Amino acid sequence: MKLAAPNITERERELGAIINAYNEVTERLKSSHDRLLRETRRLHDEIAEKNRELARKQRLAALGEMAAGVAHEIRNPLAGIQLYASLLMRDLEGDAKSLGLAERIDAGVRTLDGIVGDVLAFAGGAEPRRLMVELAPLLSECLDCVEPARRSRNATIHVDEATTDALLEVDGAQVKRALQNLLFNALDAAGEEGCVWVFATEANDGDALAIHIADNGAGVADELKDRIFNPFFTTKDSGTGLGLAITHRIAEAHGGGIRVIDRVGGGAEMVLTLPIASKQGSN
Repeated sequence: MKLAAPNITERERELGAIINAYNEVTERLKSSHDRLLRETRRLHDEIAEKNRELARKQRLAALGEMAAGVAHEIRNPLAGIQLYASLLMRDLEGDAKSLGLAERIDAGVRTLDGIVGDVLAFAGGAEPRRLMVELAPLLSECLDCVEPARRSRNATIHVDEATTDALLEVDGAQVKRALQNLLFNALDAAGEEGCVWVFATEANDGDALAIHIADNGAGVADELKDRIFNPFFTTKDSGTGLGLAITHRIAEAHGGGIRVIDRVGGGAEMVLTLPIASKQGSN
């Protein structure tokens, strides 16, 4: 026996349509609210990150100003010591034992002068003189500079040929220093008979180049990934801890950046981002 369908009045139809419309509006409002909430959280996180970056830059600027003053004060008497050491070595040419001691003094002064130079390079913050620079010859010069370190460790450096095709808009001297710092660090991390890889990928929708320098060393602990770019921080037994800080400053001066990630297969991977000339044009 079939039940007869209930008769629905026109008023009930209107009421049903109103309820459906209300439900649709409610769902749209809920969806909009969820989107706004997600966007608010994203903007909050972005503002917090920008504030952290600003605070870091202010601290580094103050530290750089102080370090520059100290470095200049040290460099002046250091130049005098080096001059007197060179005069002493000249006068002691016939006395091998005394000459050896004078040479040690000279070597120590040169080491200190190198440290002072690093401090001034970090503190200087010189505006990069941007020109169109081919990565291939620049990288080749860097590899020549680190060759003694590579040979002493019997390490291997693999360079992706596609990496050398890039044309950048950068200060060549500054970027060369940044790349050398990263290569030296990678060789130190890789150790005896270790491996280092150099390759590049597009970044910022093709407006920049990300240069990757990876090693098969022990990697960087998560709690150190933010600290390794701080000046004077180092996990090595020797060194000033300024290499990565200088590299970070050079990257920022070019509108780029640097970060460390875990390498697939073990080790660390430094990613240096720089502007591509073909997209930006030349100055």
